[in-house]
Amino acid sequence: MIAPWPAARPARLHGQRGDTDDAMAAGTTVDHLTETYRAHYKSLLGLAALLLDDTASCEDVVQEAFIRVHSARKRVRDPEKTLAYLRQTVVNLSRSALRRRILGLKLLSKPMPDMASAEEGAYEQLERDQLIQAMRGLQRRQREVLVLRYFADMTEAQVAEVLGLSLGSVKAYGSRGIAALRTAMETTS
Repeated sequence: MIAPWPAARPARLHGQRGDTDDAMAAGTTVDHLTETYRAHYKSLLGLAALLLDDTASCEDVVQEAFIRVHSARKRVRDPEKTLAYLRQTVVNLSRSALRRRILGLKLLSKPMPDMASAEEGAYEQLERDQLIQAMRGLQRRQREVLVLRYFADMTEAQVAEVLGLSLGSVKAYGSRGIAALRTAMETTS
């Protein structure tokens, strides 16, 4: 299993320029990025889990997000936006993973087997499965807005910033997504 955070960096020798000096010029420090990643690993993994459907892919996406933000950390001018960069990267990488899957499904000659029956689990599992299915039936933007707004517990303004949308668009996607979820859940009940 891959570790959820990178190993500690070796100490710098006396007289060498540190990451803190580099951060003052441009970007966030490696230490700040690593601490942010460690502190929010579970929430980033949960965010990916709501956009993807298997744990291994979620872990891969979250770790790839850390690697990408790490390599582009000089572009994170405000260290307080490090988490936003990580979240946005998780969302973008999840989109890419879904695109690859869709392309793979189009190229398959035989249909995929059905998912396991909800009767194998408890009533709560059945409800959770129904909600996940209903979420998958939403438009991509509606699903992203609802996941960020209600799972990641972000404000509408934060969601707008992460997805690059206007506040009005976030509100519209959110209300339409909730209405579609309500309809989908009522028809399955």
